[in-house]
Amino acid sequence: MNSVCLEDFQPLNPAEASIIGGLSSGAFDRIGDGRRPKHPEPDRIVRADFLRFLLLGGEEGYRPHEKGVQISGAWIIGPLDLEGCRIPMVLALRHCVLADTPVLSAAIIDSVQFDGSALPGLLADGLELRGGLSLIGAHVNGAIVMPGCRFGASLRCDGADLIFPDGIVIDADALVARSVLLRGATVEGGISLFGARLSADFNASASKITHKEDIAINAEGIEVLGSVQFRTCDVQGEVRMTGAHVDGDFDLTGAKLFNPGHDALQVKRALIEGGFFLRQEAAITGTADLTGAKLGAFHDELECWPGPGDILLNRCLYSAFIGGSVDARSRIEWLSRQSPERWGQDFWPQPYEQLANVFLNMGHDEDSRAVLIAKEQLQRRARRDRAKNPAFRSILWLKDATLGLTVRYGRQPLLALIWLMFFWAVGVGVFGFAESRHAFKPASPVVLRSPEWTMCSIDTTQERFLSASQQLVRGRAAPGQSQLECFREQQEAISYPRFNVWMYSLDTLFQVLELDQKSFWRPDQNKEWGGLAIAYFYFQTIVGWVLSLLAVAGFSGLVKSRSNS
Repeated sequence: MNSVCLEDFQPLNPAEASIIGGLSSGAFDRIGDGRRPKHPEPDRIVRADFLRFLLLGGEEGYRPHEKGVQISGAWIIGPLDLEGCRIPMVLALRHCVLADTPVLSAAIIDSVQFDGSALPGLLADGLELRGGLSLIGAHVNGAIVMPGCRFGASLRCDGADLIFPDGIVIDADALVARSVLLRGATVEGGISLFGARLSADFNASASKITHKEDIAINAEGIEVLGSVQFRTCDVQGEVRMTGAHVDGDFDLTGAKLFNPGHDALQVKRALIEGGFFLRQEAAITGTADLTGAKLGAFHDELECWPGPGDILLNRCLYSAFIGGSVDARSRIEWLSRQSPERWGQDFWPQPYEQLANVFLNMGHDEDSRAVLIAKEQLQRRARRDRAKNPAFRSILWLKDATLGLTVRYGRQPLLALIWLMFFWAVGVGVFGFAESRHAFKPASPVVLRSPEWTMCSIDTTQERFLSASQQLVRGRAAPGQSQLECFREQQEAISYPRFNVWMYSLDTLFQVLELDQKSFWRPDQNKEWGGLAIAYFYFQTIVGWVLSLLAVAGFSGLVKSRSNS
């Protein structure tokens, strides 16, 4: 029961008398012109203890209407102390000036409104409201302390000026409310919503929030069943939403986040069910840390992201790109803005694998493959850089270069077949040229010892003594005729397989094939160009084995790098 009576406040101030006169009707009491006074004019002064008397029920004949106490244009002196009070009505002090900080800690009130009012702060930790707390257009020059509050409606600070540059201007840790609205507000100082739970939105669109080189918005672990909207918001300081859970979108359309040299946006391990919007001249100056975040989709423009070294996307998961660049070249450049070495690591493969999976799911198969190839190049370079032994580093470089040229590190195994066709064509050219210069001979030792071959090395004007027959035998080659041409004209050589340069190159390249060419013909290194042909013969044989094995390994995935995050 209220132990204070109206007699204790006599004589009443003119403004207080006006309030008493309107109690029975619940009429909104406009003091003066109802605007926020600039000076404590005598006819506008209302004592805070007088308001407390009314809010706690007044006395018989002077009890507040069910609509509560609603005053506009008053200058309220003294601290309005409602700590621990139960007030089942509205407290509305609109366009008023409160000379001292109101105390609403642990109170239970229907709803509280300070719209358009000026106050030096607010102490409201543990406050419970059936409705919400409204500071629309208010000017608060101090801290709003309200951790652990429970509101049935919203915290509304649209268009407010909240000034506490050296500390936390809104301390609303563990707040339970419908939404937090800071649209068009000017905030100097930090905002803390650590562990808050909102059944609708967190909206700071078109606001300006300044807490330089410190945390401007701390919403770690916040749960938002609606969306987080910072459209065209200007934030100087860090926006920290580590571990946040947002059922809707995270909208930074047109926002400017400025915290150079430090984190500008931190959404590590956040779960954002909707889209992540970063477009329409949005800009992040500082680090954007999305490590371990899980997003619905990116609605972004690449120029809105931070520059090199200021993006962290390791273990970040997302499903698609909507409205932004969807090509490998642009997105690889986006990922290249990461600098793992800045954070003590040499390479993060997961962002590339995630991007490749997204491209694949969106039907961009070639872009997906290009991303994986870029990932292999960077991952292998990092592996070489870790090698301390120069010789081992050189071996790794040779291996990586070979895999890159031949099968794109296993990502394009069919490329090995193209290389095989290339060397087949080169072989046709080399062997065909050597054959045209008569630099081939039979590969059979029996044929090479036969008269058909040996006597073709001597023209018809010469003779040679054959020890086998103990007689002189005239040569078989016509004047100017090569040994190979002569041999082909011999009756005994009709059954010998003809030389086919296409099949010969193919037979040399593919060792598993048996085309009866290399077993019957071989470059003659005693002839001009024969040495070149025999050298290429061995080279192409080795190349054929290597490319065939690499193609098999590429298709089986044996040459792909293993992931490590």
